[in-house]
Amino acid sequence: MFDFSIVTHWIDNLLRSVMPGWGALLIEFVLVGVVLLLLYAVLALFYIYFERKVCAFFQCRLGPNRVGPYGIFQSVADMFKILIKELISLNHIDKFLFNLAPYLVIVASMLAFGCLPFGKGLQVIDFNIGVFFLIAVSSIGVLGILLAGWSSHNKYTLIGAIRSGAQMVSYELSIGLSVLTMVVFAGTMSITGIVEAQSNGWFLFTGHIPAIVAFLIYLVAGTAETNRGPFDLPEAESELTAGYHTEYSGIHFGFFYLAEYLNLFIVSGVASLLFLGGWMPFHIPGWESFNHIMDYIPSVVWFFGKAIVISFIIIWFKWTFPRLRIDQLLRLEWKYLLPINLVNLFVMVLIVIYGLHF
Repeated sequence: MFDFSIVTHWIDNLLRSVMPGWGALLIEFVLVGVVLLLLYAVLALFYIYFERKVCAFFQCRLGPNRVGPYGIFQSVADMFKILIKELISLNHIDKFLFNLAPYLVIVASMLAFGCLPFGKGLQVIDFNIGVFFLIAVSSIGVLGILLAGWSSHNKYTLIGAIRSGAQMVSYELSIGLSVLTMVVFAGTMSITGIVEAQSNGWFLFTGHIPAIVAFLIYLVAGTAETNRGPFDLPEAESELTAGYHTEYSGIHFGFFYLAEYLNLFIVSGVASLLFLGGWMPFHIPGWESFNHIMDYIPSVVWFFGKAIVISFIIIWFKWTFPRLRIDQLLRLEWKYLLPINLVNLFVMVLIVIYGLHF
């Protein structure tokens, strides 16, 4: 399997051979930032189109089919439309916090996006507490949502922000415990270490029942964390117009829209990293010929393929189940998911201590 670190080291050595170290680092930082921003935008456009087509399939209709073959450029057309829309200035808002909120949301998703390993050796940042850093930066987004609802001085946005704050803080506990369960099993918080620990079998298959329980709870909690149906109470159109971003227009609304779809990819990417080996191919111990064939598939294809499959499952939830009430949503977390997660974590600790795993 090709190691992308060969390319990154070659670029680093080339830059250092023609300029001082600080100049090479500066250019590398700029290159990494530009590549991440481009990938961020392309993935968001893809996910918008992907969800529209999946939704259309479930509802027995065609979906976007006008702009380009099979409507593949519809998302691009929508992007240009939102870029040229006017930023409407409101008089009754807290202007500084109102303008700051969408940038907080986009920065939080961008930081989490930069932590993901897109392929073997293709990772922006990797250190021994990578999972902890990922959870920490992904939690910043709720501040942007709360600020958006508060600063708009609108009852619909405020209710949406309060709902979102309660929902995201609650379900972060289940996400954290699910992640911690797999960290206990892997024995490391390094993202690269977790992926490489699955070289002889993905954790979903080698981690016994606790890994399966953690995966299922993570899917439910991840769906709630990204404010997607049936947990989309913060932006329930039939009740709150557009929820916490009712007063936003133009590119500011676009930032919330982009962050929502990128958070879907981040949740799916972290699930593939923790449970399905990330960029690691599917290997079966003892089947060397089969494993050799799997290694021919590029690591980037493995990672994005797994993330898109998990995203499809989360989108499937949205277009299948009716929206929950806020009390049902919080009861599901505090009375069911959280206690199950705590017991599951305890069982995983026992499995690791006594060596009961495969």
